[in-house]
Amino acid sequence: MDGSHFTWEVEGVDTLIFEAYLKAFSQHNPEELKIVIIDNAGFHSTKNINLPDNIKLIRIPPYSPELNPCEKVWQYLKEQFKNKTFDNIKELKLWLNKTVKTEINNENIISIVKSEFYINTFKDCFKL
Repeated sequence: MDGSHFTWEVEGVDTLIFEAYLKAFSQHNPEELKIVIIDNAGFHSTKNINLPDNIKLIRIPPYSPELNPCEKVWQYLKEQFKNKTFDNIKELKLWLNKTVKTEINNENIISIVKSEFYINTFKDCFKL
């Protein structure tokens, strides 16, 4: 786990966007296996989508966001967001984009989401 990360800004969520995200993500460091934890959101439907060979999906049980590392990243961003005001959505987007580029670095990602539970689970599930 080196903390490398991939961000992709989109407006909206649906299955087509999710599939396009997985394709774009698969091309980021294409030689590595990517394990994506998904919840039960409707747009995470995997019916009739093309899953890139270097991506494996793990679906977490319903109502268990604490198992999703992405939720920990969102919590970190929310802490940065606290007590800030913006005059319009454009300012908010600019702030968020800048914050992601400056705060979401390899070291922070490791400190936010690293968990021996996940490392051991991934090794067991995928024989890594």
